[in-house]
Amino acid sequence: MARDYYGILGVAKNATDQEIKRAYRKLARELHPDVNASEDAQHRFAEVTTAYEVLSDPQKRKIVDLGGDPMDNGAGARGGGRDPFAGFGGLGDIMDAFFGGGAGGPAGGRGPRSRVQPGSDALIRVGLTLEECATGITKEIAVDTAILCDLCRGAGTTADTGTTTCDTCDGRGEIQSVQRSFLGQVVTSRPCPVCHGFGEVIVDPCRKCGGDGRVRSRRTVTAKIPGGVGDGMRIRLSGQGEVGPGGGPAGDLYVEIDEAPHEVFLRQGHDLHCHVRIPMTTAALGATIPLETLIDGEHDLTLEPGTQPETELMMAGKGMPKLRSSGRIEGRGDLHVHIDVAVPTKLDDEQRRLLAEFAELRGEDSSTLAVAGDKQSGGLFSRLRAKAGR
Repeated sequence: MARDYYGILGVAKNATDQEIKRAYRKLARELHPDVNASEDAQHRFAEVTTAYEVLSDPQKRKIVDLGGDPMDNGAGARGGGRDPFAGFGGLGDIMDAFFGGGAGGPAGGRGPRSRVQPGSDALIRVGLTLEECATGITKEIAVDTAILCDLCRGAGTTADTGTTTCDTCDGRGEIQSVQRSFLGQVVTSRPCPVCHGFGEVIVDPCRKCGGDGRVRSRRTVTAKIPGGVGDGMRIRLSGQGEVGPGGGPAGDLYVEIDEAPHEVFLRQGHDLHCHVRIPMTTAALGATIPLETLIDGEHDLTLEPGTQPETELMMAGKGMPKLRSSGRIEGRGDLHVHIDVAVPTKLDDEQRRLLAEFAELRGEDSSTLAVAGDKQSGGLFSRLRAKAGR
């Protein structure tokens, strides 16, 4: 069943190009992954993008208005029974059949295609430590990919031979056939099965690449990874992907970051979090302690007297670099230090005696402890509720 592209964008079937564009821009602003990271939003963003691509293309929109789906090979039948578009090779064949391309001349309006084709993009994952993600790094990466055949230099033939015109299609690169449909007889064109649409056949293929003009090999590429990258981010290396058939231009190589967990710091966006464990005496008296940050070296952390457990201190600008989509660094995140107060569990007799004297000096004994319903303290449950509401 054909998808309702108009319904996906929320426009009427007679909507103008400007109305379609405005509807797409509005939805894209709401659903773009940079704004809404939910899986449902990403799925919807892909749907509305596809709908816009279809409805902004006059030829694809005609297919939709005829009840078909230009993004689905053979789609378009409404109701049961045989699909009236079955047997067509794709969008090009459907357009040829309905709008005059297929019967418009001996070559079907397309002709042979070039052996030289653009190469595919490639993706490789690279593991980085949190320090490397913060400071940036230049990595030498081994990539298994398609490179130009050094024997034929992309020609696909041996040195003394070339190509000859295909006898099956007479050099047109395609053959025509007549099919019966609900519209009557329709002439369609398909790539020639002998020359695969090239219109010519290699007489003596290169013994190294078999006529493809490229071979598989491992090579090393240099990737300059900027500071501020994070897990799942991708760095594009233009022209470092696979060389295309016939020695065509190479695609791009995408380096995806795989960030390893750190034993001290936890990353949340541009901010870092860590825990510092201090004795209860330090918490009571206060102190200035050295703290080793991720990339800025050692810095002093000041603890005020009476520091409580679970206190959170912030060191501004000591977090991760803020990497923008433009590739520029704009500022730094913060480092959040969470204080854990260690209460001693094993005391010798002297330590126990000194603590008892300290408690007596402060008037702290079991009779002074707050209990549930204590008006002065607010009660145990009140304090727990207040803590949960912070």
